[in-house]
Amino acid sequence: MELDSRQTIIIAILVLFLGKYLNKKVKILRKYNIPEPVTGGLIASLVFGLLFFLFKIDINFSTHYRDILLIVFFTAIGLSTKIKSIIKGGRVLLIFSVFGILYIFVQNYIALFIAKLFNLNQAMGMVAGSTPLQGGHGNVVSWVPVFNESFNISNIMEVGMTMATFGLIIGGILGGPVAKYLIKKFNLKPDDESVDSEIIIGTKHGKKLNIDYGSILTVILMLSLSIGIGIYIHEFLDYINFTLPLFATCMLGGVIIANLLPLIIPKLKCPAKSPTLAITSDLSLGLFLAMAMMALKFWEIGNESLFIVTNIIIQTIFILLFAVFIIFRVLGKNYNSAVISAGYIGSAMGATPTAMANLAAVTKEHGPSAIAFAVIPIFGAFIIQVSNAFVINIILKLIS
Repeated sequence: MELDSRQTIIIAILVLFLGKYLNKKVKILRKYNIPEPVTGGLIASLVFGLLFFLFKIDINFSTHYRDILLIVFFTAIGLSTKIKSIIKGGRVLLIFSVFGILYIFVQNYIALFIAKLFNLNQAMGMVAGSTPLQGGHGNVVSWVPVFNESFNISNIMEVGMTMATFGLIIGGILGGPVAKYLIKKFNLKPDDESVDSEIIIGTKHGKKLNIDYGSILTVILMLSLSIGIGIYIHEFLDYINFTLPLFATCMLGGVIIANLLPLIIPKLKCPAKSPTLAITSDLSLGLFLAMAMMALKFWEIGNESLFIVTNIIIQTIFILLFAVFIIFRVLGKNYNSAVISAGYIGSAMGATPTAMANLAAVTKEHGPSAIAFAVIPIFGAFIIQVSNAFVINIILKLIS
């Protein structure tokens, strides 16, 4: 059964409402900061799975609005990012990036080792490491043709997509509980400098927000300009054979608009930290993640199910240990590092949107972290995407 864009977004809205309702009613979901779209999306995917097994109804959703919402979300993140925030978090970003890049190697060699234990082709290891976990489903689609050139294995696409699916779920479920554990164990509080009277993305908004006709028009204009710049950057990078996801270049477009436009036209206020931009961003992320989660098909694991399950369990154990005992500590053992650790689990096991959902869930419950919201998008959308490509190429040359 094929659902068009209109039907898909209607179901996604209902799924997001379901997640909000369940999180409100079920204490354990709130206690461990499980993102609302993850809650609703998982329940929906299980329901659709039952429809498949009981009645052979295979529902396929349109990805049109899903992809647009992802771009809108990251563009809004770019518009809310000030260069001074990046500079302020520069040391944190540098340390975080070094350890994050090193862990890409670890992730891949774990998958290669497990593939060897199961007497599988090394291509299975490559498609079960950082390719799906650090980059998500889109990264799998991008890299499978490259792997096929070297190894020519027929079902690596299915293995990679399944790994990306499980990683997305685990990254969305475990990030919040890990942050909560660290915050409670070390009695951490938001820094005074992180507490801002203005509305920022990922904070609890409340019911009285000053959103008017003019602010909505301004946000739409800034988003459109930023996305336009992002498209031109993306086309230029394609021209020089350097690949970055479109959402990453659009986020860069947002950063450019947010920081250059006020210098060119001082009287034109950018919507950074405005409630309109915050709501637009949170709504885009919620609907995107709801669409991604409800479309998951658990029954498409295939013959390598034991390899996939073993690999995902071991990868999960390693990322939890790495986040708690390495990332949290090297970043300062403070509130910001706890929030970043939650985002890192989402990024390293799923994708950057999962990381941002984790940040939003944690900060809405425990308080804002401006540094986390400045560091994680740049880390996940730029640094890791580029580094992951280099690392995969290096390992491919070593094992070919």
